[in-house]
Amino acid sequence: MITFRDKTYRCTSEIVLSLVSGKWKIAILNELAKGPIRYNELRRLLPDATQRMLTMQLRMLESDGLISRKVYPVSPPKVEYDLSELGKQLAPMLLVLCDFGTTYIESYPDEVSRTNQKHA
Repeated sequence: MITFRDKTYRCTSEIVLSLVSGKWKIAILNELAKGPIRYNELRRLLPDATQRMLTMQLRMLESDGLISRKVYPVSPPKVEYDLSELGKQLAPMLLVLCDFGTTYIESYPDEVSRTNQKHA
C-alpha cells in the first residue's frame, strides 16, 4: 500500500490514473503533446468542454505538475499552456492508451461509430 497526498493506493499506476481521470484531461494532454497552446485555442479544439470545466481541469493538471502555464504581460492577457517535463514523460503512455483503445473498439466493429480521427 502506498500513501500519497492523504490517499492510499495499492499500486502507483492508480496514482497515474487519478492524475488523468477527468472528462477533458486526456484530451487536453493530447493537444498539449503537439506543442504549447493558448487558452482560447484549447477552447476551439474542445468545443464541448465548458469554460468552467476546461479551466478547472487545466488548474488541476497544473497543480499536479503535468502542465505549465505561462502568462505574458500584455493587454489583453495572453496565457499559454504546455506540457511540463513530467507531462512530456506521460505523453507516450497516452499514445499507447489511444492505440489500445483503437484495437479494443476494432474488436467490436458492429458497435463502432466514429470519424477517421484516431487520437483525441
